[in-house]
Amino acid sequence: MWVEGFEKMSNSEKEEMKRLLNVLLSKTYIVRDVYDTKEMMMKINPDYRFLERHFEIVSDYLSYSGWDVSKDNQYGVISIDNIYEYNKVKLDRFTTMTLYTIRLIYEEERERVTLRNEIMTTTGQIFHKMITLNVLKRKPADREMTESLRVLAEHNVIQKISGNWADADARILILPSILFIVTNEKISRLHELLAEDPQQPETEAGTGDTDEPDIIRGEAEAG
Repeated sequence: MWVEGFEKMSNSEKEEMKRLLNVLLSKTYIVRDVYDTKEMMMKINPDYRFLERHFEIVSDYLSYSGWDVSKDNQYGVISIDNIYEYNKVKLDRFTTMTLYTIRLIYEEERERVTLRNEIMTTTGQIFHKMITLNVLKRKPADREMTESLRVLAEHNVIQKISGNWADADARILILPSILFIVTNEKISRLHELLAEDPQQPETEAGTGDTDEPDIIRGEAEAG
């Protein structure tokens, strides 16, 4: 039982667990390896390490509220999923296609960079790829680009390393959590849809009958 393990924690550990439970519910994904912009290097995420050490307690506690907690040691990703499929965030069409494009870049670059789970890209490369895939005809508005990328960053799918989101040379780290949102099956389906009609993946928030990915989180924002 989680209560026994929780009671054995120090007061500071109990407070840290409370904080990180809220972080996990808010962000959906906690990744092990993150980029420290001050030291300009990859570092181990202390939040991940704490959750990893107390994973059984965290998992047992959240299970009572209908949350399934998973930990992937290979990619270093802890994630949550609501077993009742509540508390989902629907992504708009542009953000959906941005996410799929980033997933394609991740897969392509990972074939060349085999030593790390993270892949570096730029805003310019992302939207150039979208144009190549024929899901965009021209450069979108800076505000639209910024809002979409921020949504993905808020859920620990990407991390901005330098620059402003809308800058073509803004450096962006694609985190391995993207593999758990856009699976290989969904990538295959995307290729089929694009072959049929480049505009087909358009989605409406709350329809629930499309192939767009849902981000699970702890706030009731389902459409």
